[in-house]
Amino acid sequence: MLNATWLQTFTVLCEAGHFTRAAQRLNMTQPGVSQQLRKLEDQVGHPLIVRDGKSFVLTPAGEAVLALGRSRRDEEQRLTEALATDDPSVGEVRIACSGSFALLLYPRLLKLMQDAPALMVHLEAAPQGTVLAGVLDRRFDLGIVGAHQRHPRLEAQYLGQEELCLLLPADADDEVTFAMLDARGFVAHPDGYRYADDLFSLNFPDDFAGAERLRQRGYVNQIGQIPEPVANGIGYTLLPRSGFAAHPRRNDLKVAPLPKRRHHELWFVSRKRRPLSARLERVVALIKTIARDLA
Repeated sequence: MLNATWLQTFTVLCEAGHFTRAAQRLNMTQPGVSQQLRKLEDQVGHPLIVRDGKSFVLTPAGEAVLALGRSRRDEEQRLTEALATDDPSVGEVRIACSGSFALLLYPRLLKLMQDAPALMVHLEAAPQGTVLAGVLDRRFDLGIVGAHQRHPRLEAQYLGQEELCLLLPADADDEVTFAMLDARGFVAHPDGYRYADDLFSLNFPDDFAGAERLRQRGYVNQIGQIPEPVANGIGYTLLPRSGFAAHPRRNDLKVAPLPKRRHHELWFVSRKRRPLSARLERVVALIKTIARDLA
């Protein structure tokens, strides 16, 4: 019998693709992950990975051991679910979504957890590709994405639409011109340039020459801090409505009234042919309520 702890560490390492990320997920040190990998290789009698700089590739033996690790984890999860009563207040829920939606969702999830001490919620803010990959490889039970996903192993359910918003200081003029925005400067963030190409090409076709040519006033990569400069009268930014609605200083901000509004769809995804437990149904109902409020 392979050591269950070493096998779990190896499985997480393979799914993380990086020793540091695996150590963070397992609440271990990086040397500890490496030590358990060596012990598992000794037990198997074959090398399981080939290092390539900071990354690695699996050997044939490594691929076989990873398949066993995933299979054993799935069996244990099915056993746990089969033994547990289907109580909406008991068990684990793992969710992934965009950072802006997470800001709205998390306080509501905390309220659920306060009312249900036996409910454990894992919420991860991640790009759409990571959300989909995590649902497919069973790291997440549920995902919220911005487009319909036609994947043979995924079930998709339409939640509604979310407006893409141009955020200005609360005292800014209602009449918005591209020259006025250029004078203020763009508070950029990782998704900001994609949002600018989307919204500005629709509303300023004669003046907008591409997001890469916008005059940048600042850059923030923490979703909760993106509107903060604008709330202080500095520049403008672009966010989904959830990012505006979740900000504690939204009274210091305004959503600019543009002639042409842009909405992105919201979809809930889960693995196909996997009935949702009562606790997952409870969380999905909460997500649907938040999505309706954003419409």
